Amino acid sequence: GAESARRPGVTVDSSKAKTSLEALKISLRQLRWKEFPFGRRLPCDIYWHGVSFHDNNIFSGQVNKFPGMTETVRKITLSRAMRTMRDLFPLEYNFYPRSWILPEELPLFVAEVRMMKDSNPSWKPTFIVKPDGGCQGDGIYLIKDPSDIRLTGSIQSRPAVVQEYICKPLLVDKLKFDIRLYVLLKSLEPLEIYIAKDGLSRFCTEPYQEPTLKNLHQVFMHLTNYSLNIHSGNFIHSDSANTGSKRTFSSILCRLSSRGADVKKLWSDIISLVIKTIIALTPELKVYYQSDIPAGKPGPTCFQILGFDILLMKDLKPVLLEVNANPSMRIEHEQELSPGVFENVPSPVDEKVKVAVIRDTLRLMDPQKKKRKDTHLSFHTYLLIFPTQLQSLHAGIASMKDKQHKHHSLKLSLKLKFYLKLGLCPSSEQAPGASEEPPDAAPSPEAALPSLCLKQVFPKYARHFSYLRLVDRVAALFIRFLGVKGTTKLGPTGFRTFIRNCKLSNSNFSMAAVDILYIDITRRWNSMAIDHKESGMCLQAFVEAFFCLAQKKYKALPLHKQVLSLIELCECRLAALHGKRLVWGCG
Repeated sequence: GAESARRPGVTVDSSKAKTSLEALKISLRQLRWKEFPFGRRLPCDIYWHGVSFHDNNIFSGQVNKFPGMTETVRKITLSRAMRTMRDLFPLEYNFYPRSWILPEELPLFVAEVRMMKDSNPSWKPTFIVKPDGGCQGDGIYLIKDPSDIRLTGSIQSRPAVVQEYICKPLLVDKLKFDIRLYVLLKSLEPLEIYIAKDGLSRFCTEPYQEPTLKNLHQVFMHLTNYSLNIHSGNFIHSDSANTGSKRTFSSILCRLSSRGADVKKLWSDIISLVIKTIIALTPELKVYYQSDIPAGKPGPTCFQILGFDILLMKDLKPVLLEVNANPSMRIEHEQELSPGVFENVPSPVDEKVKVAVIRDTLRLMDPQKKKRKDTHLSFHTYLLIFPTQLQSLHAGIASMKDKQHKHHSLKLSLKLKFYLKLGLCPSSEQAPGASEEPPDAAPSPEAALPSLCLKQVFPKYARHFSYLRLVDRVAALFIRFLGVKGTTKLGPTGFRTFIRNCKLSNSNFSMAAVDILYIDITRRWNSMAIDHKESGMCLQAFVEAFFCLAQKKYKALPLHKQVLSLIELCECRLAALHGKRLVWGCG
């Protein structure tokens, strides 16, 4: 206990926490950690940001945001990433609705819908249009035909995604609902993912009917967004986890289980959906990460809580709606006391789920736990490495009985006593290498806390999903040839160097053809970019060029095998080149 009291507490800078501040404060009190609500001159262990990595200039410690996460999970970027993965693995990525990007894919959207209607006249689709940067249901609307898209001037300045609408969702109490699950991305390299064991179920406030021209505009029937439905006269605030317009996901699972549903399979499908989605997002994230925190330079380590919005279909198949970089961590809601007069009222359902997620995220990221673990490992490593030397000490002391060796025997005895006092070796009564706790082990405040609400799913299930990480390996090649640290786009020289070092040019594919490929793909992708801060080839453009090269070289194979074959060829040739350079350096 005295040792625990002397140990300095973990320090957390909460000055930029914004709407998550109340839940963070409760979590820090439960952990008995030191909060700095106005910042601190000295570095803190953890920095809690409310919006993005760049809320503060951080050069050490840990920060709860990844650089580039907000851009990576925007609706258009997410849709492109999922489309790339679906091209490679169609069956594995069928949990995300078919999507088109507006305005550039509007002609394609019109043509494909017309073709599908011609092939199946009974098909009566509904589509949902979502602005790229929209949140809280802002700007979302339903259509029955591509001609219904609102082609105003804002579509150019505010691009959108149009998706197939899920017309047959699972209903509870005749209401449509979605699930907000909290996912912790603990580390990018190596990839480490945790899923909260409980989440929130957000309900519509009008009984659901399949979309028709008459009810398309009834947002309280079709859109599950909490920020929309809270304005409905039918919204029910409840202190119970099992009733009301916002409930715990565990209460829904209990209800489904009582009806005989296979809840274990549902959880397995959700875990699979989360891991596959993160795998689709990590290539882009790694490009942003190396840009803001270049390898070899001092900088913070990152982690982030993401909000996965998932819809269940009637057959309990989970469908990914979107991923939120900044899920709301508010644990209260506004209540109107009189017209125009509001007050914040605690929400027990929010507090139960969100405080546990933040608290247990901090427990997993505890920097002192890592130090204690490292000390513990060092101690046990010593016991494993030096058992023979310890035996020699005991044997040496025992053998030096005569007066001639008395002086040496005394020195060995003092040395052994010194090691025992430090706790660096077992006593003579113990077998060498026996398990031993470090001498300063003390009870932690964690002992009084409940078990972790976050479950590790990766690398725990890595062997089932590692084959999907092809674009990750393509991104590693892209980053290798970026050249200038801090950039996110590949210049023409870097692309030519990639082709030359991997020996991909030949008589049928000259360096002139390489330049044309670079110019064509880069120009098209840059024309679709929202910001034009940097010129050059972005990762998505490089992936497209890489797929094009793979299809040229391995024509007879399916796409994922073409890409895998080219990745292995490039990695092999680059490894050989690196080996040659090492030999030349030694020479």
